[in-house]
Amino acid sequence: MEQPVLTEQPKALNTPNQRTFLDLNLSDDLQRAIDDMGFVTPSPIQSEAIPHILAGRDVIGQAQTGTGKTAAFGIPALEMIDITDRSVQTLVLCPTRELALQVADEIRKLSKYKRGLRVEAIYGGDSIERQIRALKGGVHIVIGTPGRVMDHMERNTLKLDNVKMMILDEADEMLDMGFREDIESILEDMPDERQTILFSATMSKPIMAMTQRFQKDPVLVKVVKKELTNQNIEQVYFEVKPKAKGEVMCRLIDMYDLKLMLVFCNTKRKVDEIVEDMQIRGYMAEGLHGDLRQSQRNNVMAKFRAGTTNILVATDVAARGIDVDDVDAVINFDIPLDEEYYVHRIGRTGRAGKSGRAFSLVSRDEKFRFREIQTYTKVKVEKGVIPSFEDIVGIRKARFIEQLQQTIEASNDLSLFEDVLTQLHHAGLSTEQVVAALVKRSMGIEKNEFSDQNLALEEDRRGDRKDRNGRFGDRDDRRGRFGDREGSRFGGDDRRGRFGDREREGSRFGGDDRRSRFGDRERSGAERRPASSDDRRQPREPREREAHMTRLFVSIGRKDFVRPGDIVGAIAGEANIPGNSIGHIDIYDKFTYVDVPNDAVSRVLDAMEGNTIKGRRVNVEVAR
Repeated sequence: MEQPVLTEQPKALNTPNQRTFLDLNLSDDLQRAIDDMGFVTPSPIQSEAIPHILAGRDVIGQAQTGTGKTAAFGIPALEMIDITDRSVQTLVLCPTRELALQVADEIRKLSKYKRGLRVEAIYGGDSIERQIRALKGGVHIVIGTPGRVMDHMERNTLKLDNVKMMILDEADEMLDMGFREDIESILEDMPDERQTILFSATMSKPIMAMTQRFQKDPVLVKVVKKELTNQNIEQVYFEVKPKAKGEVMCRLIDMYDLKLMLVFCNTKRKVDEIVEDMQIRGYMAEGLHGDLRQSQRNNVMAKFRAGTTNILVATDVAARGIDVDDVDAVINFDIPLDEEYYVHRIGRTGRAGKSGRAFSLVSRDEKFRFREIQTYTKVKVEKGVIPSFEDIVGIRKARFIEQLQQTIEASNDLSLFEDVLTQLHHAGLSTEQVVAALVKRSMGIEKNEFSDQNLALEEDRRGDRKDRNGRFGDRDDRRGRFGDREGSRFGGDDRRGRFGDREREGSRFGGDDRRSRFGDRERSGAERRPASSDDRRQPREPREREAHMTRLFVSIGRKDFVRPGDIVGAIAGEANIPGNSIGHIDIYDKFTYVDVPNDAVSRVLDAMEGNTIKGRRVNVEVAR
């Protein structure tokens, strides 16, 4: 198919926009709902996209999260619904259940005065029986995740014969999460005569390929932010020893007296570890990640919105769709693997003209990645000084005195307690002892292993070299990054290589027989050349796996120029398992099979969630 000519309508986000919602000639009931929500002037993406969608055109909307995309497609979708027809007329696909719920909630607010209009969100983790009952009762607009939409289509409980408008929200995120086949299958089952709207923060090759296949003469509405990050957000980073990140985070909470905050990390396991550590320290923290049931997720979010929980720890994917105002600060416990994730993360504070803070805890291995983020956002992030233990003690003392003064000023009668000090004196306690004990009890602060240490990386570099065992942490036997080995990191008496124990003769990466570790193949030119088109039409069968190994599927292959060493390096480094424990690797055009020990499967899946190989985000799962 020839590539469609895109009519681009670029508009800078900060350009003054004189058009109002009244100029869009919307129906009275929709205009009333918009007025109730307090909106007068549409955002640039709304101003540019709504007229084209109302005119029946296919639209590609390129805009960052938080620019008003939901209303940009929700308003015209509502205008085109026929209330008398109880079939599904609009389908919206979202990458996560949180975003699906947020979109459904926004559309319900916009349809406040459209009597009889029904909106339903369908997603995994919710009762499918309840969803089936709702769909059978008649629904006009369905918002769902690709997997659950496919489930209902296969059960024949979701019929798309009368869909007039199909909307892909955050399409790039859905493709990154591995939903491409599901999305294409859904689009193929829809009527040819429909309107297809696609919103995405980026215009990657897979996105453009999808628009060429499923859209007709689309209009490209491009909204470019002049500033990728909000000027109201104070951004600071701290170079921290990896083991001290939890301590530094707690000190920052105390130093800035943060009331409501989001903490981001890269894996589900890290979320659980941080929450447990924070709760032990007495902080009200809850976690949010993909392993939680929907009821648990709803409960966590309800607590956070109500302020019962003031610290929410989440992964990037789980945080999609979170829309909470008055967040004091965002803390990047782990530096994100994608530059745009950083923008999404810190954009959750400093909203509605309020100020916010974004703190990033950067370990040595994350410094280069954080420099790339600064280049991408075109913002020079200031380096902060980690508060010392004495700083925190001083701050808590000052707050204790302030609270004491407020109590005295607010109390009309303290006579009921005036004899307590006399009783304590009779018990043999001095006034100084009493005050010190009360302050300690109120402050709840104790010395720990970090109290007398400098937690910055500079101290680690200047420290006594006798205490530094290797580049990547404390290792008494000078082990390298990926496993147990004697000698230096890249050599030694036995000439072992980077990924495990191997002899010089007949080694997995060399030796007399010149065989690779990843199969018995000669290192000839014929073996090294790229596979021909004939080779690709007849893919080889993967080798039989060993009994103690589990085969994993990795969504990257020969076309991505990936090599066995790339796979081993990524898995061994991220999951912290020896490279020589990884088994057979079979690389195909678009994917790879890799065998890992049974007892390391969970660790590998957690570590590789949202991770990259050769700069490409990959999906890793147990092979079917």
